[in-house]
Amino acid sequence: MRPKAVREVPAEDALPGGTQYSIKLDGWRALAFARGDAPAVLQSRSGRDLAPDFPGIAAAVAGLPEGVVLDGELCAWHEGRFAFGQLVRSARARARDAVQVSYVAFDLLAVPERDVRALPLCERWDLLHTLLAEAEPPLQIVMATNDRAEALSWREVLAPTGVEGLVAKGLDTAYRPQLRRGWLKIRDADTVDATVIGLTGTPRRPRALLTRLTDGTEALTSPQLDARQATEVAAAAAHRTHEAVDHPEHGRIHPTDPLPAEVLRDPGRTPYVRFIRLRGD
Repeated sequence: MRPKAVREVPAEDALPGGTQYSIKLDGWRALAFARGDAPAVLQSRSGRDLAPDFPGIAAAVAGLPEGVVLDGELCAWHEGRFAFGQLVRSARARARDAVQVSYVAFDLLAVPERDVRALPLCERWDLLHTLLAEAEPPLQIVMATNDRAEALSWREVLAPTGVEGLVAKGLDTAYRPQLRRGWLKIRDADTVDATVIGLTGTPRRPRALLTRLTDGTEALTSPQLDARQATEVAAAAAHRTHEAVDHPEHGRIHPTDPLPAEVLRDPGRTPYVRFIRLRGD
């Protein structure tokens, strides 16, 4: 299930059964499958198994009862705030730099021998709390409340930590991916999906990214990538970048294999794109 972007935080009675508010996390979305004696699976939005990249979390999920399926976010935490760029680094590199990684669950899709997606969120939430009552990091439950004023205070107080905004969900809503109106996301600046198809500069120090938007438009990111962004892209694009070619509009470009990304787009006639981050799928 993916939330629909809206500008205003809905009222407590605006969604079916009332509204649950949770913090919007800055991480990689993943379903977590506990499979008994088989290795746990952390499935990205594209279907890739992320478990080999996050062995500590995979081990924690494997300790849950067989048949449990969670929906949540893989999040990295470093120096007092969410550190999205750390997710593209190896588990060894993160451990060396004392980066903490957790799986923050916000929904429950299945329990042993039972698919619970048809249950209302309020019942799934109770089951999730029962399931993870004794859980400790790297497994956690997302902060959530039914009090709009409390949620608005979180949005302000937690902004310096990298919390992106809020997610609002109807307490009576089932888990139906085709139903977009049941979940809403509220961000200070919303992003759009794009695909990185090239870069300027060098593969080790990219300066800007050539992106293809969902409507087929190609746009070069601006301003120049900062050091953190350049490091993130260079790590993800390693072994996926090709020899430079002359682009008819943007000059010398190193083509890359497609890399899913999120960007801010100016809605004006000429595409203006600001790179936000790479996605983990």
